[in-house]
Amino acid sequence: MPQLTEHLFRHEAGKLVSALTGIFGMARLQLAEDVVQEAMIRALQTWPYHGVPANPAAWLMQTAKNRALDLIRREKSFHEKQPEILASLERPAGETTEAHFDTEIADDRLRLIFACCHPLISLEDQTALALKTLCGFSPAEIANAFLTSEAAVNKRLTRARQKIRDLAIPFEIPAGDELTTRLDGVLQTLYLLFNEGYKASSGDRLIREDLCEEAIRLTRLLAEHPSADFPHTHALLALMLLNAARLSGRTDAGGNILRLKDQDRSTWNPSLIGLGLMHLGRAAKGDTLTEYHLQAGIAACHATAADDATTDWPRILIHYDQWMKINDSPVIALNRAVAIAKIHGPAVGIEAISKIRQKKSLESYYLVHAVLGEFEARLGHFQIAVTHLQKALSLADQRSEQIFLERQLRGLTGL
Repeated sequence: MPQLTEHLFRHEAGKLVSALTGIFGMARLQLAEDVVQEAMIRALQTWPYHGVPANPAAWLMQTAKNRALDLIRREKSFHEKQPEILASLERPAGETTEAHFDTEIADDRLRLIFACCHPLISLEDQTALALKTLCGFSPAEIANAFLTSEAAVNKRLTRARQKIRDLAIPFEIPAGDELTTRLDGVLQTLYLLFNEGYKASSGDRLIREDLCEEAIRLTRLLAEHPSADFPHTHALLALMLLNAARLSGRTDAGGNILRLKDQDRSTWNPSLIGLGLMHLGRAAKGDTLTEYHLQAGIAACHATAADDATTDWPRILIHYDQWMKINDSPVIALNRAVAIAKIHGPAVGIEAISKIRQKKSLESYYLVHAVLGEFEARLGHFQIAVTHLQKALSLADQRSEQIFLERQLRGLTGL
């Protein structure tokens, strides 16, 4: 029962909020969230005694609708919109066909994605609001995922909702140039959501599969909708699928991180790899090359290689070279240096790191010291390697990463 309700609530909350927001408008987003939450609580109170209904999703929708109708009747503006609201709220759940209902829900969820990701809402607030309204995450879960306090998340949610009311942001999928602008923000939010799941910022869990799944589900909605069916949408979806295919191999039995070369590739998901390659093919239409295209290309090289030795590192390096032309981030340059070292050896990799622009900004980034430690160890410079690894360990926040670095240090020092 607990597993059923958790899974159901997680996957239905966003659908219910989207559908009710479609009825009430974005100005009543908070009301939609509240009545959905009340429906969930009612289910937890009644289902253990009366049993789970035959169609639990429809039960939740009808319960939320009934509660919404009770609240909306108390508003002064109810009588002005009474026919419209009643028609939407009092329509029996089974009146429309399931296919039509699913289509309407999908459209409502996309409208809500675009509303949450309005460019005048800050990216941090966009992400928090998307996680809360679309994915059903609690403020505590959002705080845990993004290394902040629950109070800070609640402030972000309040700011975002207030901005929606103040700007009268419409519940719609924009068109023309506005769609292009807004889509970039939507994709960026989903990209950040997936990345946080792929490698959590903090805590005992390196991977948050639930975040990855939600990001993929929402991105698939975009890719399947005519209004967002663009090459870079498919490129982002390809990147997510190809990386998600490798999730089961990224950690050992104790949940500790494994390097790519040490992973058991038989645990990778071939269906997700195939689906990712299909979307990468769809992303190749047109002549636009985005960061998502290049990252997906790199992910494809890893996902299709039989082992580390046969990985097409020269092709990966070409992708990094192209990526650097779009974004000369020092973190991207660091990853490029790893590819260089795979092809030309650790000494050339160290030289590449020394030439990174804005290299000082990497001093507080544990991974640069971890990479330098590995390169120096491969050259036999063990004391220098130990110094770098100790620095990396002092900067790492994730417990799995700390354990990995401690093992490397023990291998070099014998302690």
